[in-house]
Amino acid sequence: NGNPGVMLAIEKTSTASTASTCKKLNETINSMTSDNNKLHILSLMDQGIYIDMVVDSILKNLMYGGVLAVIVLLVFLRSIKPTIIIAFSIPMSLLFAVVLMYFTGISLNMISLSGLSLGVGMLVDNSIVVIENIYRLRNNGVSKFKAAVYGAKQVSGAIFASTLTTICVFLPIVFTEGITRQLFVDMGLTIAFSLIASLIIALTLVPCMASRILTSTDEKEHRFFDKFVNGYEALLEKALDHKAIVLIGALLLLLFAGFSVTKMGTAFMPEMSSTQMTATISPKEDQELSEEDLEKLGDQFVQKVKKLEDVEGVGAMSGSGGMMSAMSSGSDESLSVYIVLKEDMKHTNKEIAKMIKDETSSMNCDISISESTMDMGSMLGSGISIEIKGDDLDKLQDISADMTKLLNSIEGVTDITSTLDNAETEQRISVDKEKAMKYGLTVAQVYEQVSKNLKTETDSTTITSNDKDLSIVIKDNKETTVKDLKLLDIKGTKDNEEVTIKLNKIATITDATTPASINHKNQTRYMTVSASVDEDHNIGLVSREVQSKIDDYKIPTGYSIDLTGESETINSTMRDLVLMILLAIVFIYLIMVAQFQSLLSPFIVMFTIPLAFTGGILGLLVTRQILSVTSMLGFLVLAGIVVNNGIVFVDYVNQLRLDGYDKRDALIQAGRDRIRPILMTAMTTILAMSTMAFGVGMGSELSQGLSIVTIGGLLYATLLTLFIVPVLYDIFQRKQMKNIIIDDEED
Repeated sequence: NGNPGVMLAIEKTSTASTASTCKKLNETINSMTSDNNKLHILSLMDQGIYIDMVVDSILKNLMYGGVLAVIVLLVFLRSIKPTIIIAFSIPMSLLFAVVLMYFTGISLNMISLSGLSLGVGMLVDNSIVVIENIYRLRNNGVSKFKAAVYGAKQVSGAIFASTLTTICVFLPIVFTEGITRQLFVDMGLTIAFSLIASLIIALTLVPCMASRILTSTDEKEHRFFDKFVNGYEALLEKALDHKAIVLIGALLLLLFAGFSVTKMGTAFMPEMSSTQMTATISPKEDQELSEEDLEKLGDQFVQKVKKLEDVEGVGAMSGSGGMMSAMSSGSDESLSVYIVLKEDMKHTNKEIAKMIKDETSSMNCDISISESTMDMGSMLGSGISIEIKGDDLDKLQDISADMTKLLNSIEGVTDITSTLDNAETEQRISVDKEKAMKYGLTVAQVYEQVSKNLKTETDSTTITSNDKDLSIVIKDNKETTVKDLKLLDIKGTKDNEEVTIKLNKIATITDATTPASINHKNQTRYMTVSASVDEDHNIGLVSREVQSKIDDYKIPTGYSIDLTGESETINSTMRDLVLMILLAIVFIYLIMVAQFQSLLSPFIVMFTIPLAFTGGILGLLVTRQILSVTSMLGFLVLAGIVVNNGIVFVDYVNQLRLDGYDKRDALIQAGRDRIRPILMTAMTTILAMSTMAFGVGMGSELSQGLSIVTIGGLLYATLLTLFIVPVLYDIFQRKQMKNIIIDDEED
């Protein structure tokens, strides 16, 4: 804040908790400053505060999700008793999941808590299906104990299969390596634990409570919902009569979504807000600033930034070292600044960054601002990097220059740097063989004489001191210029006589550039050209344009050009996630085959997955979100969730047909009976995720893409499942279904 200071960087031990360590440190700082009013300590970066705020935000989202889920139940069931049963199952399932997390060593962090928040909406799905079925049987006059037992038994197979399908989508994460595993294994296990808990509670606690609480039938009139069900029945009949129109419409939307993905921006991780920002003050191009000048600029920057409403404190450090060298781009020619924001800040990090830029625009220096110290993407390396491999340095330099021009031609690319930026000028001597031969000289002999003339050090003699031999070296302080080099005397022979000629008579001397260092990878020379992408453009889209221009570039034989940097991280992680989704789909199909004991019924249910992906992509398009690793994880989650409604629907149709219903009548009756639990389970999950989708609270950006994809996919897939699944069932299921009764009689 304008005063000289000492910077301390404190790290926790590997086994300690970040939050508790930071809490103890802050307590110590408070006691020190309270005892000495001349001492002022400003926390430039406190990960404990950030963790506390994010955890608090996620826990609030979790609570809001639970409350919204209970409200959905109350609206649909219009009865307090079954709602109490479901509401009671939420904390029980969460408690069960937290206990499993404890014994498997999963800490309460952003990722695991996000998993719990996502799981809240799904926690009640199994209980809803069970209680709704028991509630329906009770209202049909079945006794309370029989309704509890038979109601749970009737749907047990379906909810067991649907829970397994959701859990198995996270199974591939456990087998992955690298950053994907580190980021999402906690989330996958947390969701799996909460779903296992919900299944156990749905099949044990819920029927037990129902047998005691649902003592009397209290079916209320659902005029609005009854009208809605009647309307759905009419639409379902029309859909079954016009199957081609329904399927073609869904296919066209799927193709549109697939095309949109190719035009969509990508990122590794969404930018996350935090109470800490960093800035770097450096000289402009061709500008020289002394350390004193930099400090004056730093003082100006601090005074200007301190005036901003949301800024709590500012700390600056010149040069590199310590925390700054690890966390920022501080160098001896730059000033690194930490900006601490208020916890109750009124503006976003992006808005504050713009305000800082506007406030400091008149300063005579370059100022770059990092909006958040919690940008996980930048920690893994950001921007574009082009790697050129080959043997000949001159050729590598030519290609590097071409790549620099290529990047300059692309909109959104800034701060282009290359290996050649630190290149040095050298003089190259090219000997003309024919001219040299006229004086009886070979190329090697000419170079030998040039080397001898340029040598400034000569070993003279050796003296012995204290039994040690010391060489005496005579050094000539003369400097050889290019002009001196051209007029260098070279001895040769002509007509059997020794002659002396000037070097420029038999050789040409040219200036050339050479890199300051030669880099090797796998025993191959390489050079790099790097660049950043400005705030108005997306790294994924810009990288695609760069790659397309590299593909059009004629690469000489024996050379290769690879696009690395952030785009490589994004692409490799996306490939991992796509493979995980494909593997999850295979697992889902196998589980459903075991559930239905049929290859056809699971095949029909599997059609809900492309519907869900269509909805997820449309969700990203509507909300103008980019395709990040977390949103891709949303598609993985969707694959497991969306089949649940299809399983419940198809399983019930099969049961009705076995009970003697005609296929069409069974489809319509299943639609009428199952629309309420299908809508309830979808709405509880959607509303439980809605607070994260809207980005409520700090750190919610991490799960925002995942929530939007899941909500979009569930909304679209739930609506179309109620039509597409019956249509496909009607098309593919042509055989008559009958109960096989084995009568074992004694002769």
